[in-house]
Amino acid sequence: MDQQPLEKRLEAAEKTIAALMRRVEVQVASGASAFAVLEQNIALERVVADKTAELEAQRQELREALTHLRMTQADLVQAQKLECVGRLASGIAHEINTPIQFVSDNVYFVRESLGEVIEILERHRRLRVQGLSAEAHREQLAELERAEEEADLDYLLEHIPTALERCTEGLGRVATIVRSMKEFAHPSQKQKTLADLNQALASTLIIAKNEYKYVADIETDYGELPLVLCHPGELNQVFLNLIVNAAHAIGSAAGGADLRGTIRVVTRHDGDVVRVSISDTGTGIPESIRDHVFDPFFTTKEVGKGTGQGLSIARSVVVDKHGGALTFDSEVGRGTTFHIRLPLRA
Repeated sequence: MDQQPLEKRLEAAEKTIAALMRRVEVQVASGASAFAVLEQNIALERVVADKTAELEAQRQELREALTHLRMTQADLVQAQKLECVGRLASGIAHEINTPIQFVSDNVYFVRESLGEVIEILERHRRLRVQGLSAEAHREQLAELERAEEEADLDYLLEHIPTALERCTEGLGRVATIVRSMKEFAHPSQKQKTLADLNQALASTLIIAKNEYKYVADIETDYGELPLVLCHPGELNQVFLNLIVNAAHAIGSAAGGADLRGTIRVVTRHDGDVVRVSISDTGTGIPESIRDHVFDPFFTTKEVGKGTGQGLSIARSVVVDKHGGALTFDSEVGRGTTFHIRLPLRA
């Protein structure tokens, strides 16, 4: 329910009550009978009671509308988060597929190589247990040397450990991506929890990698941060929105040319506040639209690249839910820096 009509109804009710009271005062002053005055008082009380009940009903309706609005806002944040995950899904699949591919290639190499190594070991074992004459022993040794040369045993012994190490590295990379996905997409808890924002930013950069890796290099400067009491899932959404926006701005600045920009992420602890700054070397924000960038559904991106909800939701999360501040500095043609300031304790 709109607040303005409610205020107008309150004003009208006050005017009605004031008018009735003036009538009573006039009647008393003019010497009206006590019965008439009593009758007017009863009418006045009835009007006051009716208006009070009406206003209470309207207040209850307003409370219910506010509750519904808060629930809708929470659903919108989660929906936008999942929308981002969906949009990034193909890139994330590619990021997972790359390490899986070289893990697969190295496992295949190790499997084939071990077959040859095992065969040579079996020959050594048979040679050791056989009681052969010196001449036969020399023949067997020569045969083993030829087998080792054919299998290129030195090469295998050198590269099998490397292949296994790369498998471990690739599986670790996949585990990191999956863990980052889980942290990002997990529904936010109702209660705030202590979170490491440096770790949250690192996870978000992994999730968003396919959005920026073709257009920008990442620079990070993580300061010493205490744990922050916050909604980590919702702040991950804010970080993702700003990083993706930065990548798009750099892509627009390149104009299709093979030029790379820079996205810089800086964190600092300033007294009772933690600051996260995300900068880009993109197109910058024109003066004419700077007052509207946080408006719901405002976007300058082409259809399919943005809904205009990202910065609006980011501001709601930072300012309304965490009591912080979300501001930006921008220079056309040079880039933009968004600053997130969050209190350590809300």
